Amino acid sequence: MGAHIAVLTNPSAGKGRARRVADAVVEHLRRRRSEVRVYEGATAVETRELAGQAIADRPDALVVVGGDGTLSGILDDLIRGGIPVVLVPAGTGNDLARALGLPRHDPTAAVDVALDGAVRRIDVGEVRSGGSASAFLTIAALGFDAKVSERTNVLRWPHGALRYYLALVIELARLRPLSFAVAVDGGARQERPGTLIAVGNTPSYGGGMPVCVGADPADGMLDLVEVAPIGRLRLLRLFPLLLKGRHLARPEVAHRRARSVTVSAPGLVVYADGERLGEDECTITVRPRALAILLPHDQPAGREREDD
Repeated sequence: MGAHIAVLTNPSAGKGRARRVADAVVEHLRRRRSEVRVYEGATAVETRELAGQAIADRPDALVVVGGDGTLSGILDDLIRGGIPVVLVPAGTGNDLARALGLPRHDPTAAVDVALDGAVRRIDVGEVRSGGSASAFLTIAALGFDAKVSERTNVLRWPHGALRYYLALVIELARLRPLSFAVAVDGGARQERPGTLIAVGNTPSYGGGMPVCVGADPADGMLDLVEVAPIGRLRLLRLFPLLLKGRHLARPEVAHRRARSVTVSAPGLVVYADGERLGEDECTITVRPRALAILLPHDQPAGREREDD
């Protein structure tokens, strides 16, 4: 037998796509003469329990078949266990895979890095709110974009990025600015009303919307993007620029890098990796190089594939 590979899957991820992808992954690994052990969790709690079991068996690599939320739900276990993780994207947005340059449409190519890839280390974000701390991998959204994420979770149609865009249109009709208070890197808290705040470890959310364009998950920093209070029509005019990653030059958009951001506002909700992580007030920090992940040898962390 070859390498011992654990395969962890959440079959409901990606509206059931994860189950089909996991079957192809397991078959491919066995063809490559790997010793494969499969762990299938039906819920987030069960998935985390199974991740603990898989890590305790000390595999050479842990393959996670699912979306950003599946992986972020077991981040603390992965970090403590020190087992290199392989991400086979099978979720709705797959923004981490996009940031890391992983194949998003070829499960066998994605899982081949379990046997042929190189270990890289990437940063992990953390949201502390209401006495709890939650790890995340992509972008923490606060304000309008968080409400869009919340609406996306409620919608059952359409699938993929279109569901995010429909949620965006619905929340645009309900647009109200928030009275943010923001403190950066331990500095004084400043009142900065705005439409949204995004704190990114990676560039995109919502299936490829690069709100934090240029964010690098291996630089030990977070990218802070703030959009000032603007009306619906002006926000609509901003979106084409956002989709092309050209919005940071706009006067209503502020961008800086930071290691810690504290935000509070009445009615604030915080979303990251598709999950609600806090409300009212939060502090967002970065854990540099916290997660070991396997990537293709020629693919450094933080560079997106241009051909995928």
